[in-house]
Amino acid sequence: MRKSIEIILKPRLMVLNSIKDLSPEQLNLVPQGFNNNIIWNLAHMISAQQGICYTRAGLPIVTDDKFYTPYRPDTKPTDFIGEEDIATIKELFVSTIEQLETDLDNGIFANYGAFTTRYGVELDSIDTAVAFLPFHEGLHAGYIMSLKKFMPKG
Repeated sequence: MRKSIEIILKPRLMVLNSIKDLSPEQLNLVPQGFNNNIIWNLAHMISAQQGICYTRAGLPIVTDDKFYTPYRPDTKPTDFIGEEDIATIKELFVSTIEQLETDLDNGIFANYGAFTTRYGVELDSIDTAVAFLPFHEGLHAGYIMSLKKFMPKG
């Protein structure tokens, strides 16, 4: 399982590095033709991981709900995310994966409820859930890279 965590964590660190110089305004910008922004995508990746791993196993999420529910599937940005919450999202972007690794090591995901994702993939255990995460994260990392290309030059 450690390799699976590394496969999730290393791209997350790359994403954080790629956006480190962006302002709150840039992180919140929804370019024409898009329906979300960079900071929403980061928070959505956190929210999705919490839902796929914890909620489906009947466990409480390890984040404050304000970083979970507003970023669930089929949501979009509704408010400007300020510097304090941006800092928290960036911290959670790493710490939630580290916590997942600890919780995997402690075997807390014994009651995982099977479901089929919107992509047609059946997740029937925490192992298949963790294996699915890099696919989902790759989609959103790609969105983030596309969104960056639409940043105003200044």
